Amino acid sequence: MTDSEALYLDAAATEPVSRDVIDAMTPFLTDAYANPASVHQPGRTAARALDAARASFASDLGAKPDDVIFTSGGTESDNLAVKGIAMARMRRMGLGGFATGAVSAVSGDAAASGDAAGTAPAVRRPRIVISSIEHPAVSGSADWLARWFGFDVVRIPVDDEAHIDLDALEQALDGEAGERTTLVAMMLANNEVGSVEPIERIVSIAHAHHVPVHVDAVQAAGLIPIRMRDWDVDSLAVSGHKFGAPKGLGALLVRGRTPIEPIISGGGQERGLRSGTQNVAGAVALAIALRRSNTRMAAHYRELVASRDMLIDAVRRVVPRAELTGDPERRLPGHVSFVFPGVTGEALLVDLDARGIACSSGSACAIGRHEIPPTLLAMGIEPQIAKSALRMTFREPLTRVDIERISLAIEESYAALTKR
Repeated sequence: MTDSEALYLDAAATEPVSRDVIDAMTPFLTDAYANPASVHQPGRTAARALDAARASFASDLGAKPDDVIFTSGGTESDNLAVKGIAMARMRRMGLGGFATGAVSAVSGDAAASGDAAGTAPAVRRPRIVISSIEHPAVSGSADWLARWFGFDVVRIPVDDEAHIDLDALEQALDGEAGERTTLVAMMLANNEVGSVEPIERIVSIAHAHHVPVHVDAVQAAGLIPIRMRDWDVDSLAVSGHKFGAPKGLGALLVRGRTPIEPIISGGGQERGLRSGTQNVAGAVALAIALRRSNTRMAAHYRELVASRDMLIDAVRRVVPRAELTGDPERRLPGHVSFVFPGVTGEALLVDLDARGIACSSGSACAIGRHEIPPTLLAMGIEPQIAKSALRMTFREPLTRVDIERISLAIEESYAALTKR
């Protein structure tokens, strides 16, 4: 890489699609384009490719082929899991508006109850438990359940490294309140600061209270090993463009034992949970991209961690006031995040971009809105400091030359901005 080339440090927002993924997709966009539901020979060819992609994809996530529901991405997957599982469990548990077979929009502030004459039965409010740092696809789905079905949404706090408070989770599931809990939804790795959560402990706690667990693994897939069934996870969401598939592709992995309602009605494809003609080329792309990403992870994991830590040390050396955010060790291998007191993240991003360094200030879903990264606020960081967040993410190990170039750019940018 030459000095004139831009350094792309925003892989957590999206990755490029490799030539081998494009080549694998192309036949199913041109020659083998038939609908996989068709019974003729071209349709059977497409169906075999879809089945092979499903099997490969499941294997690389520690799951079984029947677990895989192909979707349009992480957001749809999280919506299907959170809304679908919560509503199915609400009905089975006799909670909320479904207790009488009617759909009701119960206020999020007060439980529905019968009138003085007893014409309407009282209902027990269903609950959903999420963390305070969930992606909007999860937190927004939980809030939707509160708005339309009267769910209580319980947000579990995190510590100053963005790790879930396991004692608080245990307390939230104890007693009668736990008996009304339909789902626990937690992310595997945080998109803003890279901290990796103790999913096996979370699952153990939730299952001890007979509550299923949904895991948002969007930021983790292809970067750290995922063993869905070994962890006993009930459902898990991934997004293809985070590991080298085209945008608009993803999957929800959901165990057959897990009750779930579809949120898209139609022809009943994908086990009746996600209707719509399957994107065979997209499924192939997901399988090839994930296999490629997992292979790269196995080959370069240590080097990626080493270059991450070298970059962290370099930033601390050139800007002593900079503060690392997230867990310094239990974090994604190619994820570096800091706050830089005295400047704004927006100004820093613009200045670094002019110097050929492309990075971000946090969640890609908030880019352009200049929002304070919510994870940092949940970690207890003051809003003014949180505004100075910078995130640098990469999938290939950085060279020493890269690290020197990045740290020099940050040093010069920070010095220029603090003089204004």
